[in-house]
Amino acid sequence: MKYLHTMLRIKNIDSSLDFFCGALGLNEVRRIEVEEGRFTLIFLAAEGDESSQIELTYNWDGDELGKGSRNFGHLAYEVENIYETCSRLKDSGVTINRPPRDGRMAFVRSPDNVSVELLQKGSSLEPTEPWISMENIGEW
Repeated sequence: MKYLHTMLRIKNIDSSLDFFCGALGLNEVRRIEVEEGRFTLIFLAAEGDESSQIELTYNWDGDELGKGSRNFGHLAYEVENIYETCSRLKDSGVTINRPPRDGRMAFVRSPDNVSVELLQKGSSLEPTEPWISMENIGEW
């Protein structure tokens, strides 16, 4: 077997791409518009790792997504520098639900409440402010 992708339903293409591409830094690999089925599929991957993709599924006639947690835990990405990544996300307007107080792990959520875990590549970074003092916000 070979891993292909994880599918996530989304409510709004623009806000989802702002999060996944603009803030998180993924790249759009391909897009498929299926007029007869009335849906759009958008495949995203991290730079240099196109074998691990997420598929954003947008149903043109709407979709009730709930809190985004039914039968799904979270996506996880390894990052070069957890503090720089979280600073960039925060500057993009993304709420850091679980700040990287330990220099190792943080959680954020997409516009459709999909939880995304960010893990520091290699060893944990030295714990530092402002992250040490930040409280959790909402669910992660």
